[in-house]
Amino acid sequence: MPNFFRDNNDIKFLLDYFDLKEIASLQERETPNGGADYLPRDIDDVIDNYRSILDITGSIAGETIEPHSEKVDQEGNTLNENQTVSLHPYVQANLDRLAQADLMGFTLPRKYGGLNCPILIYTMATEIIARADCSFMNMFGLQGIADTIYAFASDEIRDEYLPKFASGEVTGAMVLTEPDAGSDLQAVRLLADQDENGNWFLNGVKRFITNGCGEVLLVLARSEHSIADGRGLSLFICDRGPTVKVRHLESKLGIHGSPTCELVFNNTPCRLIGERQRGLITYVLALMNGARLGIAAQSLGVAEAAARLAREYAKTREQFGAPIVQLPPVAELCADMQIDIEAARALTYETARVCDLENNTNRLLERNADALSDEEKKFMKQRSRTLKKLNAMLTPMSKYFCSEMSIKVATDAIQVLGGSGYMKDYAAERYLRDARITTIYEGTSQLQVVAAIRGLTSGVFQSYIEDFEKKEYSGELLALRDKLKDMRLELEQTVVFAKNEGSVYMDLSARKLVDAGIAILIGHYLLGQAAVNPRKTKVVKYYIEKNIPRIRMNCAVVQSANSQAVSDYAVFVG
Repeated sequence: MPNFFRDNNDIKFLLDYFDLKEIASLQERETPNGGADYLPRDIDDVIDNYRSILDITGSIAGETIEPHSEKVDQEGNTLNENQTVSLHPYVQANLDRLAQADLMGFTLPRKYGGLNCPILIYTMATEIIARADCSFMNMFGLQGIADTIYAFASDEIRDEYLPKFASGEVTGAMVLTEPDAGSDLQAVRLLADQDENGNWFLNGVKRFITNGCGEVLLVLARSEHSIADGRGLSLFICDRGPTVKVRHLESKLGIHGSPTCELVFNNTPCRLIGERQRGLITYVLALMNGARLGIAAQSLGVAEAAARLAREYAKTREQFGAPIVQLPPVAELCADMQIDIEAARALTYETARVCDLENNTNRLLERNADALSDEEKKFMKQRSRTLKKLNAMLTPMSKYFCSEMSIKVATDAIQVLGGSGYMKDYAAERYLRDARITTIYEGTSQLQVVAAIRGLTSGVFQSYIEDFEKKEYSGELLALRDKLKDMRLELEQTVVFAKNEGSVYMDLSARKLVDAGIAILIGHYLLGQAAVNPRKTKVVKYYIEKNIPRIRMNCAVVQSANSQAVSDYAVFVG
């Protein structure tokens, strides 16, 4: 039977490659386990559980979710006359199967019925699910809503909702976007009003809400009517009920299994999450960071599916008396697909590891600060600040790089299949349609670049890369490391040049600089992998040698100081 974990050698390698004992020890240290049916014996048992969980996820993905994917794509979900939504029967079957396997509370503490997995393991599982059905990953990936409730809500709200999420009794939605507030969430207008008894009610419209038909909604609303920017926004939780109507179910290019809703709130009762005025500034930003990492994993999954289809087709399709994979241009396409996926996976999984370190360091400081010595507390606070800055750079890098990669891989897969890839007889066209959204939702690629460039201009990138440049290698790996160091120096000089040209030119150059920075980072990640895996030596050599000219090109273009795209815009475009 197909198992999407067991058949992926790179995921299995990375599961062993990362120091899971460090991650698991931090994850287990401050996690509430009261009332849990099962507790692991020790850290080795915890890590064995991670492997078992991924194995079960891989089995469900291969045996249940993937066979349903074509039918779900063709038929989608249904908007009913009473302005509710019925999920496709196969979508509901997928959810039920995951709930039966206790996989709907992936990162929640055992106290609430969750698995208490770190983000790294959840990211691996998300990729596996997305490979089976990119659209269904949106349902699976919305577990981040439960994480937000756990992180910021009161104990009363946690105790009421989290067990329901973990059991699969409910699903949720992030209700953020509005017709006039997409990327600019500070412009949110949906109002939250409080009556004389202190009860809150919501009124307004939200648009493009993934799984807006879910039972539990986290809603960003304007609680301070006189404050026009993000400081006037708070986060609320409400149940789906008669005062919440699905006015419209979007008809989309792809991800047809994921219901995207326009919602109308009509005096909907709700409760405040955390404190007033921190809805966007603290809570939604944390929620969106997790969602962006989820989109990176989703991009990996759909790219993996597309690349496997292309390789299989190239191996079996004969032209000119031989399989087309023997044609060098086709072989290069297939090789590039695989290397790009492994590069993106290295970046995404490292980002997930950093997220785990940051989250668990913060939990330790919040819940066990009294047990720490002054010296330990000082060290942990400094570590938290460093990890926060690093995460603020790596998360948008991962979302940007992986989503752009998935579109390229899906496009190249269609090219390998030729005319057959353009037809609905194969899943290649669906993979491209599904992948296309990944560069748009949870922040477009352009917004990710704006966020990531700060790491290159503030010194975060340079500080982070220093440890990689000190690693000891020998022979070919040492030479490749030194080439990356030369590229880093060239990139730093180019960043300084762009800064001196002014803020407009820096914005214009940001994507090229971020592309160069990502290529250097991934080169170092792959070098580390190559030190323990002979096959990765071939991978890292191919990756670095192919990207050095691209890095130089990006730096050269930036240093040309050509800003005509802005200065002569009217001439070019009219």
